[in-house]
Amino acid sequence: MPSSPTRSAVTPSAPPLDLLGPPLDPVGSLRRTDVVVLGGGIIGLAAAWSLAEQDHQVVLVDPAPLSGASWVAAGMLAPVSELHAAEAPLVGLGLAALEHWPAFAQALTEASGLDLGLRTEGTVLVAATPDDHRALLELLDLHRRLGLASQPLTRREARQLEPGLAPGLAGALLIPGDHHVDPRLVARALALAARRAGVRWVAAAGSALRCRRGAVEGLVLDSGVHLDAPAVVLAAGWRSAAVDGLPPTLRLPLRPVKGQILRLATRTGTVEGPRHCIRALVEGAPVYLVPRRSGEVVLGATSEEQGADPTPTAGALYELLRDAVAVVPGVRELELTEVGVGHRPATPDHGPLVGPLPAGSGADGLVLAVGHHRNGVLLCPITAEAVRAAVEGDPLPDALGPFGPTRFSPDLGGATLEAWTPLPEGPAPR
Repeated sequence: MPSSPTRSAVTPSAPPLDLLGPPLDPVGSLRRTDVVVLGGGIIGLAAAWSLAEQDHQVVLVDPAPLSGASWVAAGMLAPVSELHAAEAPLVGLGLAALEHWPAFAQALTEASGLDLGLRTEGTVLVAATPDDHRALLELLDLHRRLGLASQPLTRREARQLEPGLAPGLAGALLIPGDHHVDPRLVARALALAARRAGVRWVAAAGSALRCRRGAVEGLVLDSGVHLDAPAVVLAAGWRSAAVDGLPPTLRLPLRPVKGQILRLATRTGTVEGPRHCIRALVEGAPVYLVPRRSGEVVLGATSEEQGADPTPTAGALYELLRDAVAVVPGVRELELTEVGVGHRPATPDHGPLVGPLPAGSGADGLVLAVGHHRNGVLLCPITAEAVRAAVEGDPLPDALGPFGPTRFSPDLGGATLEAWTPLPEGPAPR
């Protein structure tokens, strides 16, 4: 027996920082730019690329771009199957965001020369038990009341679509308009496209926003170096609220929601992976399987109020595997290739905070792009468009109207935080 376990097989792979090019030395190479984007996740990179495409000089600030939730995400573009009754206001934003994806994917593929792994076969929702089926029928009723495309399936029809489903499942739905994409391929494409468009990056953290006479003047790096810019985009995920220098009247009730996720792979001579994205309820607990063209299958995900804890736990991963096997027995034969932990940036209502701060806020020129929770990949294109519009003084997409940056800030026209009832994260891992 070896003296210590081998961890390389399940250690998360590193993000492709080389595609961004070498980081700048801010002391010798850079002091002033048009826009600073603080945060190098998929939201920050998309915003930086969108701005650079419009000839803005953009500097991205992040010590390790793409190493957070973006690199762990499953990549579901699923405003219908992701819908929870308590989150019904989000469905309009999700559907509008999905409409942005075809043009965004085409433009990003052309700019980078890379495929994004976009798949449009739809999503199959599955119920494991009679109680789960009743919950699925309630969801179907909600879909119909909201005018959303959702089709009930018999067991036979479900297994024709997905032969690997367990024979004893209680029921299923087909959501034809819910798709998925590979976020790691999107991240690679964004990094390369951003570099080609002229985005430069600094491998540092932003320690403080600099404002003078009520307007943004730039960012102070953790090294003490000043980056001068008349516009700053805050896209640092759940850590955004910790940036010094934000206006005292701005309330950013952001928290990390821990998610554990597995990556599996099909093996020659064994079972095939799913053909569609499969989302299931197993005794009330959600689980999903997202296939890639490469043969990878992403299995997730827990939703835990554990703060920023980065530890994968045996119990949570066991429960994910157990529930996945109950839905697709062939999961037993797949190779375990990676275990990942990410932290979704959540707000009390699970909606994002996107847009420019209003005049008189004390930080004219600051644009927020935070709080995307589990929908960061879906909302990436519409958020990037909104950031570009905010910097250029244009109207934001209408669908983002209810998700303004000051809605939790009573001194800036929003409601008091007490007026917002935090939404539950759903069933915890059993």
